[in-house]
Amino acid sequence: MASLLQSRTPSISFSSSLSSTTPLLRPSAFFITPRSARLPVVRAKIREIFMPALSSTMTEGKIVSWVKSEGDVLSKGESVVVVESDKADMDVETFYDGILAAIVVNDGETAPVGAAIGILAETEEEIAEAKAKAATQSSSAPAASAPKVEESAPAPAKVEAPAPVAAAAPATPGKVTATPYAKKLAKQHKVDINKLAGTGPFGRITPEDVEKAAGITPTPKASVPETAAPAVAAPAASPSKAAASFPEIPGSNVVSFTTMQAAVSKNMVESLSVPTFRVGYPIVSDALDALYEKVKPKGVTMTALLAKAAAMALAQHPVVNSTCKDGKSFTYNSSINIAVAVAINGGLITPVLQDADKLDLYLLSQKWKELVEKARAKQLQPQEYNSGTFTLSNLGMFGVDRFDAILPPGQGAIMAVGASKPTVVAGKDGFFNVKNKMLVNVTADHRIIYGADLAAFLQTFSKIIENPESLTM
Repeated sequence: MASLLQSRTPSISFSSSLSSTTPLLRPSAFFITPRSARLPVVRAKIREIFMPALSSTMTEGKIVSWVKSEGDVLSKGESVVVVESDKADMDVETFYDGILAAIVVNDGETAPVGAAIGILAETEEEIAEAKAKAATQSSSAPAASAPKVEESAPAPAKVEAPAPVAAAAPATPGKVTATPYAKKLAKQHKVDINKLAGTGPFGRITPEDVEKAAGITPTPKASVPETAAPAVAAPAASPSKAAASFPEIPGSNVVSFTTMQAAVSKNMVESLSVPTFRVGYPIVSDALDALYEKVKPKGVTMTALLAKAAAMALAQHPVVNSTCKDGKSFTYNSSINIAVAVAINGGLITPVLQDADKLDLYLLSQKWKELVEKARAKQLQPQEYNSGTFTLSNLGMFGVDRFDAILPPGQGAIMAVGASKPTVVAGKDGFFNVKNKMLVNVTADHRIIYGADLAAFLQTFSKIIENPESLTM
């Protein structure tokens, strides 16, 4: 495997040989073997292009589009297909010369990391054999994925298992293809569901199949027990099964997660295992607002100002920039990389401003604009979105005055910044005046960051915001 990057679009190449080759011999063996006894070397003729892992959290990828068609002649390093990962769209290149003999996974379909998505033949003579291999892999893919579909039974619309699965069910008890309600009815009426032949789509066992086996005449009220049925299975109910008991709303439309949404969902669930706490801190922002108006014509954004201020404060409080990954130790990160949450079409991503404390404000702003453009075009490189050590989320531009942010996995803290709003403040002389204030909330990993650590960090951050001249130095 090898990874090649283009100048404009990130790309990666993955391919492997399907044909067997002669075992490797020691160099000396090639020199001492007589010509008459020289062993023939069988070169690999057919290779597969497989789904690459484009990020550390990626488990499957979606084919956005095939750049090449079946029968096209390919050159080493040439883009073949565009794959959507959980963070970006990337070109997958071939690592060999050859002919794209067959496409295994079509546009819009998904495949797990490492699965073959296309077959590459070296010459035209191998195309027929390559197509046969592709057909074998395509026919075996649904059967291999059937057990996973059953584990996620609450989403019946996604089941794509072929009819033979029902016949194979007895060999793997509990892995039958049936609706959740059919399983409950089978348990209720003591029907061996493994012996039933489903009449539903793709051989799926339906409630009617169970009722027929139990000798019950189907009635329109047959669906009513679906609401009460959880009481029967309550002792062994799991979260996924409980979700299946929710009544369907007529006219509702079920939309599957995109790859990015699925990754966000996974990360949010993982974050629940981390003990966190939150601290809020009001900061007078008049001086920062004035500085922003001054540098805005030069292309500086408020996000860049906040990121720079956070980086400068983190440099003085390295524990807030640390990470706990195993629950037994924590790591002081050598770099201050500020990840900033950005909403894009169909998801959320956090481009990273690397070494934000070492860049001047104007260079930081330029870098931020480039990252946002690449994020919205789904062209970020992995190191541009997975290297953050501290996250900043700013909803102030929407008028939100306060909110709490969820701690991303692998980081120690995340800062949520609200809008700057006029506030009546009592001065030391007893007089009232109006000043702009913004509320900053920080969510932190309590295993490594304590209340005093976070309070000291916020005090430093507040001083930088209230006296922002150092931001432009």
